[in-house]
Amino acid sequence: MSERTRDLSGSKPRALVLRAPGTNCDTEMCRAFELAGASVDLVHLDAACAKPDRIDAFDLVGFPGGFSYGDDVASGRIYAMRVREHLYLALARALNRGVPMIGACNGFQVMVQIGLLPGPDADQPWPSNVPPSQSVALTDNRDSRFHDEWVRVAIAADSPCIWTSGLLAEYPDELAELALRMPIAHGEGRFVASSPTIANDLIAQGRAPVRYIDDPNGSESAIAGICDATGRVFGLMPHPERFLDWTRHPYWTRLPKALLKKPAPGHVIFRSAVEAAKLVGR
Repeated sequence: MSERTRDLSGSKPRALVLRAPGTNCDTEMCRAFELAGASVDLVHLDAACAKPDRIDAFDLVGFPGGFSYGDDVASGRIYAMRVREHLYLALARALNRGVPMIGACNGFQVMVQIGLLPGPDADQPWPSNVPPSQSVALTDNRDSRFHDEWVRVAIAADSPCIWTSGLLAEYPDELAELALRMPIAHGEGRFVASSPTIANDLIAQGRAPVRYIDDPNGSESAIAGICDATGRVFGLMPHPERFLDWTRHPYWTRLPKALLKKPAPGHVIFRSAVEAAKLVGR
């Protein structure tokens, strides 16, 4: 049985994390996948572009945060253009076989510029020849300042997103207020869309699974993250990979014991995707 179609129920899914010059959250993302039960390969973007077919061997893909290529042109722009040119065809094959993908912060900025998000309409395959056109963006924060803080977020209950699917079940109402906070660190995190209807449609379809309660950057409809129609491709400005342990919470020593006995939200997010990846190719 080939790697591409193997049954992963008894083995670890393989996760690919793609780093570039300036990426600084790749180690955290690798740890997130490993804690969730995957084996991880950290691969430089140059190496991936030189051999795109290596993506065929992986069951999950992560685009980590940081400041790829120094964000010299715009956040994630150079990284995204290299992926569009060299890796999209391989990524499309992975997407069409159901591989979950995530981008956090700079990774989210990259994914929207590639066209991986919002992605094609429901029941439509990913284009195999050219990437989808960009329809949303992450631009300068409303106050033009860099925000490095913890923010409260709300999780959509009716979302197809496999990454966030376990959060509401893990944290009942009385614990959600304390648990559902995530760190942000960005200067270009304001979500905007090319059409006034896009944000409304994403929310109506459950494809804005993470929204800010206290919006730090002026995003349309307080959108903090979106997914594609399948729920397998997910991008968000907060950093779930930085919240794998309760000791990262800004006041973790005051959290109730009932909460500390549960896994932290970042771990739940990656665990949900790894479990879903085990079913791909069955």
